[in-house]
Amino acid sequence: MEITHLNPESLFSNPAFSQGVLVRNASTTLYVGGQNGTDAAGDIVPGGLGPQTEQALRNVLAVLAEAGADQTNVVRFAVYLVDGQSFEEGFAASMSVWGMHPTAITGFKVAALARPDALVEIEATAVLD
Repeated sequence: MEITHLNPESLFSNPAFSQGVLVRNASTTLYVGGQNGTDAAGDIVPGGLGPQTEQALRNVLAVLAEAGADQTNVVRFAVYLVDGQSFEEGFAASMSVWGMHPTAITGFKVAALARPDALVEIEATAVLD
């Protein structure tokens, strides 16, 4: 499998994400359902957006690990933030858990999530060998 991050010179370049991700010879795709900042008991972690983002990403990593994958396999994120929350704050919090693994990303501001006490939800698509 070959994963190529596409960042055309005619588009804004940001080291945190890729404008596109090209996958060649992909044989298996993993779709990680939306993850909130919940612990193993299903409780939302306290402390607001930062801790919830970190936990949501730990949850994504747990699903990836179950499939024998990690951050390098992720080709796309969708991040849903409740109105009033800051993408910049969420990104800053994500660095301690996720690190610099740029991927294609789409961010959404939403009025609310299915779980009323959640501030963020993250879904991922990964390509495995």
